[in-house]
Amino acid sequence: MREALLYIHLESPKVHCQLCAHNCIIQEGKFGFCGVRQNIKGVLYTLNYGKLVAANVDPVEKKPLYHFFPGTFAFSVASRGCNFRCGFCQNWQISQFNPRTFTPAGAASDKKLMGEDFSAKQIVSLAKQNNCKSIAYTYTEPTIYFEFALETAKLAREAGLYNIFVSNGYMSSEAIDLLKPYLDAANIDLKFFKDSSYRKICSAHLKPVLDSIRRLKDAGVWIEITTLVIPGENDSPEELSGIAGFIAGVNRDIPWHLSRFHADYKFDSYQDTPEDSLKLACDLGSQAGLSYVYAGNVTSWGQDTLCPACKKLLIKREGFKISKINIAENRCIFCRADLAGVFSRV
Repeated sequence: MREALLYIHLESPKVHCQLCAHNCIIQEGKFGFCGVRQNIKGVLYTLNYGKLVAANVDPVEKKPLYHFFPGTFAFSVASRGCNFRCGFCQNWQISQFNPRTFTPAGAASDKKLMGEDFSAKQIVSLAKQNNCKSIAYTYTEPTIYFEFALETAKLAREAGLYNIFVSNGYMSSEAIDLLKPYLDAANIDLKFFKDSSYRKICSAHLKPVLDSIRRLKDAGVWIEITTLVIPGENDSPEELSGIAGFIAGVNRDIPWHLSRFHADYKFDSYQDTPEDSLKLACDLGSQAGLSYVYAGNVTSWGQDTLCPACKKLLIKREGFKISKINIAENRCIFCRADLAGVFSRV
């Protein structure tokens, strides 16, 4: 256990957690919505500090980030749990887990279930050993292991590594303020454009996600956005156009990743997203004026980067691999147009 950041004491022994937009008021002995922050005698503790269920080397394209040092690797880490309850979660085995059954004095099997112990220094060292350019806090929601992510991010910055959040965007403005000096890039899931859908499916709200996207962009963090296109839930032209219009209103150069849904978890009776629906979504993104729109979880189209000015091929992708890159110093090598993103020199 470690004392949590971002909470205030209320009338003893209640505390007010200010880490995410749930703004939980937590009674003594109880947990926040995330299940990993507990009020113990008026002090809020994080129970998953340094307890990781994943520590892998991934192509940065897997996050997905297509405009942030393409072709490089990110050392990717995660702890159990989430502050959303999405029935369609594709990582539900580690995110939709109830850690309330875990206590520091629990059985050894309970401790193992919470993850293996790592220090921030170990993560930075492993990232360097594996020739990673960045560390990605991903797979589950990094906000719920914020204290460990923040400490690791500080050490990573000192070691010359970059930091990436792959997030649902439900962090508080206070969390963003603490994190932004060390955060270089983020992929934010914008799941719906209806508050009713966020409430029904994710047990959350839309507005805090939109606010986080704006705040992160204003803070100078490189942003890309992902929407998982779910048949019958968010695939109407009206909703997709709404998402595209919002992104364009923040910045037309924010890449939008439209991912194909496959049936999983509580949405196991849904059909996979038809490719025609995904193509329509991509068209709507382009019609809204977005410079970069990509399709995910398909293999034959939708992953390449074209120059918005001359339309020539800039990055050829085959899955998560880069087979060709025609960019020099953040410019198209053909027409010399400036490109949005952070690219390595070639």
